[in-house]
Amino acid sequence: MKLYFSRNPNPRLGVAAARYLKAELAFEFASPMAPGQGEQYLKLNPNLSLPILAWPGGSLWEADAIACRLSREARSEFWRTGEDEPDMIRWLSWGKENFVRACDMVHFERGTKQRYGLGPIDQEKVSEGLREFLKAAAILEAELALRQWLVGTSLSYADFRMATFLPFNDVAGLPLDDYPALSRWYRRIEAIDAWRDPFEGLDAPPLQPVPGQGTEAR
Repeated sequence: MKLYFSRNPNPRLGVAAARYLKAELAFEFASPMAPGQGEQYLKLNPNLSLPILAWPGGSLWEADAIACRLSREARSEFWRTGEDEPDMIRWLSWGKENFVRACDMVHFERGTKQRYGLGPIDQEKVSEGLREFLKAAAILEAELALRQWLVGTSLSYADFRMATFLPFNDVAGLPLDDYPALSRWYRRIEAIDAWRDPFEGLDAPPLQPVPGQGTEAR
């Protein structure tokens, strides 16, 4: 199998999950949206988005689905399959509609748009994203004050998914430090090699720098 990826947030998540699980697959940097590149990836993912897991005769797209498959193949509880599975799915669903979405809104304006020249920062969108972040972060703060991980007593994919945009906070500038338990939780994730530098040893060109910012390390 081969995992097609880039350094953007969701592909990064897919690579981090694969490397945490020590999945036996090849990694290939890809740019489906680049001029002249789309056609070769359409049969793998009609959305032309990354990550994509491919094998002879088939493919799977979306980071969550890929993490599920790789975890099953590794016989790992990283993707919960027992009594904790509903709780994990609860956090995946809530996170993508609340905390992760809020992080994405702010990062898109301050990071993605500036990196790729997609227009000026929309301060109203930033303000909306920050309002949503504050609401969601307060909920996570209360939950993580009671335990180290979101599900059960050990790391799960829910933790990785919730943290999708936090490696990019040098450009997003979200007030993570205002939430001690949330910050401690993220430091625990950052201590995991597969998360801290999922691209180690891979051919993965760095992201374009955001004007006015240094090149992101991840």
